[in-house]
Amino acid sequence: MANNDPKPLPNDINLWRTSELHADGFNDRTIASLVRGGTLVRLRRGCYIRASVWNAQKPWVRSRQLIAAHAHGTLTTSERGFVYSHTSAARLHGLFLWDVNDRVHITTPGTASSTSHGRDVVAHARILDSDEVAMMGGLPCTSLEKTVVDCCLMLNDKQCLVLMDHALRLGADPEKIRQACVLLRGRNGVQSLRRALDSADARSESPGETLTRELIQRLRIDLPELQVEAITPEGLHRMDFAWRKRMLALEFDGKVKYFDYAPTAEVIYKERQREKALMEIGWRFIRIKWRDLFNEHEFKTRLLRALK
Repeated sequence: MANNDPKPLPNDINLWRTSELHADGFNDRTIASLVRGGTLVRLRRGCYIRASVWNAQKPWVRSRQLIAAHAHGTLTTSERGFVYSHTSAARLHGLFLWDVNDRVHITTPGTASSTSHGRDVVAHARILDSDEVAMMGGLPCTSLEKTVVDCCLMLNDKQCLVLMDHALRLGADPEKIRQACVLLRGRNGVQSLRRALDSADARSESPGETLTRELIQRLRIDLPELQVEAITPEGLHRMDFAWRKRMLALEFDGKVKYFDYAPTAEVIYKERQREKALMEIGWRFIRIKWRDLFNEHEFKTRLLRALK
């Protein structure tokens, strides 16, 4: 009896264009069968990834993989005249993005046509200066400062602040961004860009910390210091936020959602030992999670009670 199962995919490749699969002996019917059977995942028209690789990736890795799929599928090179921009460039720079979709953004010097680039691509028409272009991971994209400016013109205030905090932490030049604010005066979104720059703090280490600080400020509660260090008998320890005079620390427990590690038993044990050492010298702790940021009344009540 004949075996109707499709032949196995090559072991040394994980990303294919349709033409590459054809060259390896897989016709369109076989490709469709591999997708239905869960062996391949179609990332976009004409580009596929091995399902086991896709399923094992973190959400932020998948977002970058979609850009790689676009590049692989279109044979992108810097000479082709377009670069990755906006939120796609932010992902290539490794910037934090909060609650942003995975559509691929490119900037091209010619007329931007969505039909010629695909439904999953947003094309922007603009001629970029040489200092506005960088290479990240072998792909052309807008520079760090240009990327921040472009993103903030299309994102809301909270998203802008998350991005700006991390951009400054990665070394973005605030003066270049400030100059862009002046040149863009009157444009939609420039107020969000300016507010984010004025409120940004490069000491913030995660989107959760940024949004916690934003909420405390919006609730008109005395702002804490960030990344406060204290000496204990067990050594030097650091807290996300602290009100020194009140010996009150606030810790955000949602980092695992944005950082590529898992909180092992050892990590959790060390965290609790750190907290115990600080409590023994008089520190009090408030621990919050993502859900606390969206229950503002309870958050405010809890924090004001602790501060009093």
